[in-house]
Amino acid sequence: MSNRLGRVATVEDHDSSPSTSLLAQSSKGATYLILLQVGSRALTFIVNQILLRFLSPELLGVSTQLELYSISVLFFARESLRVTLQRQEDTLPVDDTKGNQDRSQPKSQGNLAQEVVNLSYLAIALGVPLAALFAALYIRNADSLVLGTPSIRSSLYLYCLATVLELFSEPCFAVMQQQMLYGVRASAETIATFTRCLLTCGTVVWASNANIAAGALPFAVGQMGYAVVLNFVYLSRLDIFNARKPYSLLIKPITPSSPALIYGRFSVPRLNLAFTIYAQSIFKHLLTTGDSFLIAAFTSLESQGAYTLAANYGGLVARMVFQPIEEISRSLFGRLLHQPASSADNARVRVETVGKQRVDQAATYLRSLLRFYLLICTIAVAIGPPFSPLLLRIVAGSRWSNSEAPSVLAAYCYYIPLLAVNGILEAFVSAVATPEELRVQSAWMLAFSTAFVGTGFLSLNVWDQGARGLVVANAVNMLCRIAWSWQFVQGYLRGRGADLNFAAILPSVGTLMYASVTAWYLMRVELVFGAPLWQLGQGVAAAGSCGLIT
Repeated sequence: MSNRLGRVATVEDHDSSPSTSLLAQSSKGATYLILLQVGSRALTFIVNQILLRFLSPELLGVSTQLELYSISVLFFARESLRVTLQRQEDTLPVDDTKGNQDRSQPKSQGNLAQEVVNLSYLAIALGVPLAALFAALYIRNADSLVLGTPSIRSSLYLYCLATVLELFSEPCFAVMQQQMLYGVRASAETIATFTRCLLTCGTVVWASNANIAAGALPFAVGQMGYAVVLNFVYLSRLDIFNARKPYSLLIKPITPSSPALIYGRFSVPRLNLAFTIYAQSIFKHLLTTGDSFLIAAFTSLESQGAYTLAANYGGLVARMVFQPIEEISRSLFGRLLHQPASSADNARVRVETVGKQRVDQAATYLRSLLRFYLLICTIAVAIGPPFSPLLLRIVAGSRWSNSEAPSVLAAYCYYIPLLAVNGILEAFVSAVATPEELRVQSAWMLAFSTAFVGTGFLSLNVWDQGARGLVVANAVNMLCRIAWSWQFVQGYLRGRGADLNFAAILPSVGTLMYASVTAWYLMRVELVFGAPLWQLGQGVAAAGSCGLIT
């Protein structure tokens, strides 16, 4: 992946060294974040295997609820700000009442860093009341079994404190992103994750040996350790005691003064954009959880379990590979295609302020990434469905292999390519769209949600497709979102003399034919647990050749 993205940087002239450097740093950052995701998942898996020997299913369920509480607070407090701060604005309108002839001037690196630091404190201001509100709602609505868990209130309050403390690392995180210090971020989160796993396991083992009913407290202790270590590593790596730094990690005025700054500290264009993205993120969150409501309303508990299992395993690829690349790409697009704050809401001026060379580089990067995605997904679609029953039997046991879970996981393999393509296209949209364009996108997403609900109702309630019907409904919704994002991206690029070139993104005809033949052959080979080794060997050989040739 790193080599593929790195080669994109070589297609432009030597005069484009700043943007070439951005591409190289983005490629390295994607590698760091993917390794971080893989390592975190591996550590979490090991910890879960250890905890299964000491904890009951009920306690694991409570810990999942507390983790969801923390994730929800963090999502609603910081997600829109993180997306907003990934946009780069190198100029700022100045106060023309002081006789300035130029109505805008470049921002220094210190001002850029100080601006994102100041805005990142809004996540803390928003997160503190949200943490208290969500905690109160959790206690109020939890059932008696949850409230009867030992140390449940102490665990919740510790999770609350740990979540707020994690939000206090946002100023450091904002500087890391702004300066593209992905290696520092990866090392900090890796050390913090290891600390959380160590504290969680150590507390569980200690409580078990001491015959203490700790409840979910070990998970809360681990989460607190994660927040403390994350802040410590960030602060130590940013050298906060160096007085020569051109920025402060505290809220400070930005000079020179500007009408585009509130109290001389907060950028008005960024605040407006953050508000729009915040409203859209809430809507996206509701759409993301919509499948849970549909499956709960129209399917049996068995189908609900099968879908959850398939979504967890199928979503691993999206979380470990696609999500880090989307995050890095959003930042890259925001830097390559940024425009001055004074032209951010003017489509005509915006066309003139974005350099043609940078637009070409962004288009080349996006085209190469989409082609790489489609090549990988071609392999996944060819070999994923035939191998799904065997893999599920190995990792989940015979109970799940005899349910509808294998067919749901096979259907999910066809859904993963849509997740990948939609993710990178929406990363482009969120990096360059104006607040008005984002509001238009939200309106269309509302329309697409009706298609999702309608398809889900027909698949689950009329056609009786079970959990597979929900995968179909999600695929329809994703196709609609891809169509809208594609036309937006093409319109943006063509207005600036570039193009994605759909034919250049698709895999070659030979690749598609070989993948189709491989899929047909694997469907004919009985890849089940207990099959003869020679038969399984044939399937593995066919899958391997597909991967190599593709």
